[in-house]
Amino acid sequence: MAEIILYSNKLSRGRAVHWLLEELGIAYQAVWLDFGPAMKKADYLAINPMGKVPALQHGGAVVTETAAILTYLADTFADKGLIPAAGTPERAAFYRWMFFIAGPLEAATTAEFLGWQAPEKTPLGTPCQAFLGFGSLTLTLDTLESHLRQHAYVCGDQFTAADVYLATHLAFGIRYTKAYPPRAVFDDYLNRLLHRPAKLRADAL
Repeated sequence: MAEIILYSNKLSRGRAVHWLLEELGIAYQAVWLDFGPAMKKADYLAINPMGKVPALQHGGAVVTETAAILTYLADTFADKGLIPAAGTPERAAFYRWMFFIAGPLEAATTAEFLGWQAPEKTPLGTPCQAFLGFGSLTLTLDTLESHLRQHAYVCGDQFTAADVYLATHLAFGIRYTKAYPPRAVFDDYLNRLLHRPAKLRADAL
């Protein structure tokens, strides 16, 4: 099997990829890079020209962006059961919520954490809430909470790579940056997922 190399930092979004690799139970090498000059060296820029982590090498393939890496790994090792079967409603849910986390949830969380305040109207005169992809932090979190009230996991009854992504993101937004207050549904979800053996192994390395 082609060697898998994860380039990451222990305080980066790459922690989600590290967790998923432990869930998959496959051999991989982790290369931990310090923020700053180490990520701007020519050898790493040849892998990710943005000089950011995470990045994944798998043989001749290079994948960047957390959601893309998680999806690539789950799909490449589909026999591990961390992505729903193709052509099912559950697979559709997987794509829907992976992009929801990478788009609206990521943007809303970042805006809240950095204190960004949008004006009431855009330069075109349209309401900013309609222009923003996430609408508002409250709308984004309400949408996510409503979904988790109805399902044990992102894709229903099956734990998948989407849960790795969501749990990592929620833990960052609620427990680390405190970008938004905890909600009971999110707390229950995190308490179940963050104690998985693979997550504990990833945290110990």
